[in-house]
Amino acid sequence: FNLRDCVLWSDGTPFTSADVVFSYEYCLDTATGCSSELPVAVSDVEALGDLQVKVSFVRPQPFPFIIFSGYQGGTILQKAQFEPCIGAASTSCTEQNFAPIGTGPYVVTELRPEDTVLYAANPLYRGAAEGKPFFSTVEIKGGGDAVASARSVLEIGEGDYAWNLQVAPEILLPMEAAGNGRIVTSFTADVELINLNQTNGRPDGDPRSEFGPDMSNTNPYFWEAKVLHDALSIAINREEIVAVAYGSAGAPTCNVWPVGSENSPNNTDLCTYSPELANKMLDDAGYVDTNGDGVRETPDGLELSWEYVTSTNAVRQTTQDLVKRDWEAIGVKLDMRNEDAGLFFDQTCASDVCIWKFFTDIQMYTSPARNPFAAGYFESWRTDQLPTEASAWGGGNLVRMFDKDFDVLQEKLSTTPLDDLNQDAIVHELNDIIVGLSTIPLVHRGSVSGISNTITGYGEPNGWDSEYWNIEEWARG
Repeated sequence: FNLRDCVLWSDGTPFTSADVVFSYEYCLDTATGCSSELPVAVSDVEALGDLQVKVSFVRPQPFPFIIFSGYQGGTILQKAQFEPCIGAASTSCTEQNFAPIGTGPYVVTELRPEDTVLYAANPLYRGAAEGKPFFSTVEIKGGGDAVASARSVLEIGEGDYAWNLQVAPEILLPMEAAGNGRIVTSFTADVELINLNQTNGRPDGDPRSEFGPDMSNTNPYFWEAKVLHDALSIAINREEIVAVAYGSAGAPTCNVWPVGSENSPNNTDLCTYSPELANKMLDDAGYVDTNGDGVRETPDGLELSWEYVTSTNAVRQTTQDLVKRDWEAIGVKLDMRNEDAGLFFDQTCASDVCIWKFFTDIQMYTSPARNPFAAGYFESWRTDQLPTEASAWGGGNLVRMFDKDFDVLQEKLSTTPLDDLNQDAIVHELNDIIVGLSTIPLVHRGSVSGISNTITGYGEPNGWDSEYWNIEEWARG
């Protein structure tokens, strides 16, 4: 990588290769709890002078842009600011995390956890000579709900931009008709899915939501329970979920990677809505209601009763309601719960409700991809990506899937040239392992946002990167 010359950090010091190398080393220590997962294919990052960095891989890479590229490819931190924060010391670095020094168009001036971040224009930004950025301040509000965010931009005209508008079409489209803003949608690999915890995430888990010695502490319901998994999948009416909750911003899917020719053709049976077949499968496998209360038990006598958690969002609550109705029809009892998105998706995991801790049986959310490279996406299901308390819950394998054959196949895909005719078949196989073991995909989601008609310079999102990718160009028109 050749670095731009004359780039300054917002404190006036030069940005150099030392910062890039440090950022790699920072995340190498698992105790740091780094939110940017390092690709396992990277073996070393070294400086070749102040403005050149060499990234070495374990083996040749068909897609080398899996590190330091894109907003999830690895954040580059200032070495001088974060050097005291490697490892266990990271938990005491509140000042650094709340006021990071950067090289971008805006500088954090205040961060209110689970609420608001305030920014001011960076006078040392590399585009400052051209008048960039064009706003003197930016305020980003977190938490709350998607409907209120959409209304603020599209209907009332108080806000300029609203991200991730998972809002029912009959509510969203009339807001757009008010004329204050427009809806933008892009499709990539985003899939709304249900994860079935493969470990015991309940309070009696030992250790909670982690595997114990010799693969102990597995989930008593979902570990190696393919019949139950498949029955739960075919009992869901995905077509209805899309019609009621998503409209044109979604499509039914039973794959976690529904992209072009890499979209597996092997799981259509799991998408065929049939409560009758689901009931028969459970009957034949010994999941029966022995006491007549309407709830089945496992062959070992455990009642099929689970806590089902997602973020607070009208579309997600509608989806929960529909899934609950469908699963009750096959003898499953659900305790529905929703959590504030600011806590649910908080990568610091300060709260026990964060998705990385997974302190429950079932979670539902969207699993986005960092880039169009399928091997990078599937890396998150590897066994070396299991979040644990010891790693400060860092790691992408949130569902706790454990399959060494998957690891081998993912490594094979990582070295397969992008134009190799075998690539699609490998992607299909990886997808099918996930779908067959631990995850129930529901909807192929479009990324929906709202942008005010007064904003110019907004770059149309491609879905694979941050929608702020060109925020230095945004202006009031």
